Amino acid sequence: MPASRFFCLISSFFVLSLVDPCAQADSVSDFYRGKTITIQVGYGPGGGYDLTARLISQFYGSHIPGKPNIIVQNVPGAGSMKLANSIYNNTANDGLTLGVFAFDVALEPYYGEKRAMFDPAKLDWIGSMDTDTQFCAVWKGAGVGIKTLPDLLTSKKVLTFGSSAPGAVPSVYPLFFKNALGASLRVVNGYTGTKDIILAMQRGEMDASCGLFESLLQASYMDLIQAGDLDIFVQTSLDKRSTVFPEATPILDVIKTDDQRQLAQLVFGPAGITRPLVAPPGTHPDRLSALRKALFATIADPVTKEVASKMKMDLRPKSVEEITSVLEVFQQASPISLSKAYAVTHE
Repeated sequence: MPASRFFCLISSFFVLSLVDPCAQADSVSDFYRGKTITIQVGYGPGGGYDLTARLISQFYGSHIPGKPNIIVQNVPGAGSMKLANSIYNNTANDGLTLGVFAFDVALEPYYGEKRAMFDPAKLDWIGSMDTDTQFCAVWKGAGVGIKTLPDLLTSKKVLTFGSSAPGAVPSVYPLFFKNALGASLRVVNGYTGTKDIILAMQRGEMDASCGLFESLLQASYMDLIQAGDLDIFVQTSLDKRSTVFPEATPILDVIKTDDQRQLAQLVFGPAGITRPLVAPPGTHPDRLSALRKALFATIADPVTKEVASKMKMDLRPKSVEEITSVLEVFQQASPISLSKAYAVTHE
């Protein structure tokens, strides 16, 4: 008998419990063996969410009991809200379908957004696959030499920002610049993701975009940045200043009042939960526990780290507890504060 099984038998004999911990592990392994887990991504291919999910998918299965196959499926729509609604309302909670969508979208129900037909606290969060720094960029200075956020705020040109949908980061952040800080701009929705928006910028259809992750910019767009075509003009993440793009204006540097600072904390603070992985509510507890442990084991795996390094990605996961703590901030926020934050980030 293997030593690990012997240990479990002895442990379960002395523990006053009706549930054998080894039987739980075997149950999860038996369920997943020979099966396929689908990770659905709420954006089109080629963006940061997609690249991270595909990186994790290469190694995730080997850390889940039963070693299931993992595939990634793109399900874009409404800035990933289509997927959030689907995971909550229409997806089987057997642990075979997981979702990756913007955490900002997951918070929309707290603002009273009627299109968000789910309760964030009832979703079975697995963890955040990464913590990434976000920026906004402008194409060739929008033709008026914009290099910093103060340049945008004083520009007389009405800049166009590309976005996927209302409520998504590429829409929310520019609208904060407009409604809270007085920038002249408009947001055009309907793009499938970052790749689609940047192509539109190259065609001259759009001037700028937000929600651009440091890892994606390094991996896919450094040639445009180094050529001076894509100007990274503001850092919207509230963590320490980026050493990769230190010339970008930290968003809090232009905040002048306590009221603006409070709004900025609600609007930009959740970006720390960068790429959450989630299961439908009511997922089997043993499978959910295994999926959570496997995510952190995958990210800690030296092979994963090596591949991530080649992609210029430094995966920094966040736990379910850290996700829950952000949800609690919104659950405890006053209706007046949430109403103000919603007003400055939506048309």
